[in-house]
Amino acid sequence: MSTEVNVAKQAIHDKLQSQIKTAEAKLDTLKSRAETAKANVEIRAIAELSTKKPVIQHKLQELKKSAGDQWEQVKADLETRITDFEKSVHGIESKIKAH
Repeated sequence: MSTEVNVAKQAIHDKLQSQIKTAEAKLDTLKSRAETAKANVEIRAIAELSTKKPVIQHKLQELKKSAGDQWEQVKADLETRITDFEKSVHGIESKIKAH
């Protein structure tokens, strides 16, 4: 093989290697963005869920003060809120563990 052919092959190799590195860098950037976006979604979900804690605490206090039929209604509402809260926490936990 002549020197010209070797130089041409090396130039093509270098060009392709450069293209691969550029594509890999873009992929890494996209992956970082996706991870950041996913974290932001989880952070927002946690923040939203945190706003429900005081409502649950208030309902618990309301349950202590209520009696009769009102107690049953407050209890049912509180149980529903707690179940929803637990499901939401579990959902966030599952997403975090999956990544």
